[in-house]
Amino acid sequence: MYKSFLRPNLWLCLIALFSLARLASAGEPQWIEVHSPHFLVVTDAGEKRGREIALKFEQMRAVFGAMLSKATVNLPIPLQIVAFRNTKEFRQFAPLWHGKPTQLAGLFQSGQDRNFILLDMSVEDPWVIVFHEYAHELMNGNLKGESGAWFEEGFAEYFSTIEVDSKQAKLGFRVPPGDLEALQQYGLMKVSDLFRVRHDSQTYNEGDRRSVFYAESWLMVHYLYDTQQVLKVGAYFDAIDQKLSVEDAIQKSFGMSASQLDKRLRNYMSAGRIHYMTIPTPGGIETTGYSVTAIGSADAKAVMADVHQHSPDYQDKAINEFEEVLAAQPNNPAALRGLGYAALRKHDFEHAGDYFRKAVQADSKDPRVYYFSALLANQEHSMTRDPEKLDGVKKDLEKSIALDPNFADAYALLAYAHMSSGEREEAVASLKKALELSPRNEQYLFNLSQMYVALGKPEEATAILRPLSNSANPEIAARARDAMEQVGKMQAVLHAMAERAADHSPGGLVQTTTPEPATAPTTLVEKEESEVHQLPQVSPPKFLKGQLLNVDCSEAPGAVLTVVSGPKTLKMKVADTKHVVVVGADNFSCDWSRQKVALNYRVSSDGEATVMSVEIQ
Repeated sequence: MYKSFLRPNLWLCLIALFSLARLASAGEPQWIEVHSPHFLVVTDAGEKRGREIALKFEQMRAVFGAMLSKATVNLPIPLQIVAFRNTKEFRQFAPLWHGKPTQLAGLFQSGQDRNFILLDMSVEDPWVIVFHEYAHELMNGNLKGESGAWFEEGFAEYFSTIEVDSKQAKLGFRVPPGDLEALQQYGLMKVSDLFRVRHDSQTYNEGDRRSVFYAESWLMVHYLYDTQQVLKVGAYFDAIDQKLSVEDAIQKSFGMSASQLDKRLRNYMSAGRIHYMTIPTPGGIETTGYSVTAIGSADAKAVMADVHQHSPDYQDKAINEFEEVLAAQPNNPAALRGLGYAALRKHDFEHAGDYFRKAVQADSKDPRVYYFSALLANQEHSMTRDPEKLDGVKKDLEKSIALDPNFADAYALLAYAHMSSGEREEAVASLKKALELSPRNEQYLFNLSQMYVALGKPEEATAILRPLSNSANPEIAARARDAMEQVGKMQAVLHAMAERAADHSPGGLVQTTTPEPATAPTTLVEKEESEVHQLPQVSPPKFLKGQLLNVDCSEAPGAVLTVVSGPKTLKMKVADTKHVVVVGADNFSCDWSRQKVALNYRVSSDGEATVMSVEIQ
């Protein structure tokens, strides 16, 4: 009786499970993750195609390293590759034009925390578009300073047509689609005009002119590689940095006039014999041992929602998709992180914090979870006011870096956390590591210049700010010029003090003593007994961090700052509010009160502390 009761129900369960399995296999794609040494591919096109994709990217990465003679190739932003089995799936992620998906075979989608490469594996060649953008990311992670727009785009076009097999790599093997047609239809522009194009130029951003620019940039780079003149490009940009005109820089670096280079390029094109180079396939590319893991429906949907979240056309859809994942799997770490990021982007800090905490509790292995948790504390402007929170931020960032040692933004935010806790040398080291991973990040460079200002190193700051003042980013350029002016004022003050010391001091520095804790405001350094005729002397620069209670501007143009540092309340003098160096604010303000500050100052032998720079934190 017992057996006869169990067996029919068991068969019913097996039949139901079999039916569900058939429905799942018929209705939903089977997604897998393929892990190679440097890439992660998520695909529903099958294991064989997934391995081919991972190998293709490993090959391109190795060829780039060989071209630059680099043993280590960095990517400044983590990369996620998603390969779809058919065009119907791919079109659900294509950018919209007048409400309809654009026709593409591949897509590179950028983001601050992660970049995505999307591929339609049902087409013959989805690689050219994505490898062009992949080349830009490789340049950003491995080259210092931007070169001209023509070389950046020309190299990316050249790189996009490389073909690699087990024996050799063919460089410039094919003509990028449409490039020769554009040049034949519209003709070549003058090389001097090509070299003058910037990313904010009309030529770079307008229709047919843009097509000619891309095509001629590819042709020029191809010509330089083919004629073994590519090393002259560095000499050309050095000449431009020395303020030579484009024409003079061409003459100096290429050994010919701009018109002669025009003629050479036209002859190269009209000859119709564009060659390609071959190099042995770089060694060390792993072709086996890739791990392949099946991923569930919820995890696959979370990946797709993440892609949508990084596209301006699909961000609202992404939120709904993440919520659907959580409805089926409430502790899915990727969906929790995705909704946390969506809330953070909307400045909804309360909900962002809830989602990130839940993601951590779900044992997330995503370095972005810990990075965003730290970023949230910074966005709330509470990090520098709470030592315990600051310590937690540093721990989160250290976890993020442990999970992804190449996460440049995590190092950059850790540098800010170190700076906020007074660990200035550690801050500089962390930011230099971020720059090592992303050497072209101008925000990192600007922040490093400000750290050098705070450390009293104006020469190092100026060396960074000078090239930034010519940035193609107008905001960065303006900030760099303003900062250079402030650094110039600091250097003038230091120079004047040095001259004063040289003119009036018989040599040597007077030792000063710090006061005992006092309840009433005192000067920073108590006056020592001295001979009536002793001349004031200048001490080395010093640093102080504390809270600025108020500013007394009653004796303009000077001012007196009342600063609490530990148990001491101190009076600090500003000689001229219009010429003191200010960091963290546009101008000196007499209305500052209860502000976190860091001060660089000098103390003379008569006990007077003169502020050289004020950093508002």
